[in-house]
Amino acid sequence: MAPQPTITITQVKGFKFLVDFGEAFPNLVTDEPEPIGRGAGPSPEQLVIAGVSNCLCASLAFALGKFKQEGGGVSARAAARIERNDEQRLRIGGIDVEITLGAAAEGMPRIDQVLAQFERFCTVSESVKAGIPVTVSVRDGLGERLK
Repeated sequence: MAPQPTITITQVKGFKFLVDFGEAFPNLVTDEPEPIGRGAGPSPEQLVIAGVSNCLCASLAFALGKFKQEGGGVSARAAARIERNDEQRLRIGGIDVEITLGAAAEGMPRIDQVLAQFERFCTVSESVKAGIPVTVSVRDGLGERLK
């Protein structure tokens, strides 16, 4: 059975919370941005897009290794599209993730195989996609759009 990730979250004051990941990691302060909170830490929306992006980057790094492709490092920029639903409540209407490889695609002869499958191995983005659209693009180190 796969490990079951757990956290403990405790309100500090207002919208500021302390997230405890257990003994192995330091605690994380989260907060809502002003004017609701004080912006003392990442917002819940930022944590969601960080989880999606991190998992996609890790899945891409794994796939590059599996196919013995030197990607030159993986980085990403992600944004959440905040929208109002029918009840006028704020929701994440979508997540856009732009991943960039450090190397040029021409030096990765099996990059098409990597791009064809890496997303399916991302536990977080594939789970989130069940309720929130997630779009992913990949660029190589020269800025060429690969996906």
